[in-house]
Amino acid sequence: MYKIKNNLIFAFHGCDQSLCDSLVNGTRKKLNYSENAYDWLGKGMYFWENDPGRALQWAENLKEHNQNSKQMIKKPAVLGAVICLGNCLDFTEQDNLQKLKEHYQKVKEEVEQLPANNGGKDLYKRELDCFLINSLVGSQKENNPKNAYDSVRGVFFEGIELYPNAGFREKDHIQIAIINPNCIKAFFKVRAEDNEFKSI
Repeated sequence: MYKIKNNLIFAFHGCDQSLCDSLVNGTRKKLNYSENAYDWLGKGMYFWENDPGRALQWAENLKEHNQNSKQMIKKPAVLGAVICLGNCLDFTEQDNLQKLKEHYQKVKEEVEQLPANNGGKDLYKRELDCFLINSLVGSQKENNPKNAYDSVRGVFFEGIELYPNAGFREKDHIQIAIINPNCIKAFFKVRAEDNEFKSI
C-alpha cells in the first residue's frame, strides 16, 4: 500500500555544462544509462537526492581526474531534475533490504562465482552489489512486468569522519538510479539563491 512513491522530489546530476544545457533546452531528450559493472545501484541514470553541492563536487572531481572517458567534463555543471520515483527499490526500507538479502542467497546457489565489492573502506567498486541489484531488477521485470522497478534508491556513508568517532562522514548522501526515464518529469538549471530574501 505504501510502496509506490508518487510524490515529486528534486535530484541533481553532475555533468558537463554542454550536457546540462542540451537537456534543459530540449535538444537532447534523456541521460545515458550508467552501465558500469561497479555502479552502486545497478544500471540507471544517476542523481543525488536534494544535494546539488555533492553533484557539483562529483563533476569537479571527474574533470580533475578524467576518471570516465565516456563523460569528459570540460566545464563542471549541475543538472536539476524533478523526479517521481514510482515503484522504487528503496534500500532505506527494511522490506527491500531483506529482499536483496534473500536474492543474494538464491543467486549464490545458482552462480559459480559471484563478483566482489572492493575499493577501500568506501567500496568504490561495488561489483557484487551492482550484479545483485541488476539481477533483482531483471527478475522483477520478467516475473511481474506490471510491477517492474522504475528506480533504485540508497543511502551511502562515504569519506572521512566529520570528527573523531563520528557517525557521519564528509560525503554521506542519498543516491538514486532511474531505470524508467518517464520518472523524470522535468530538467532544470540550478538557480543561485537571492540573498536579499530568506530561504524557504
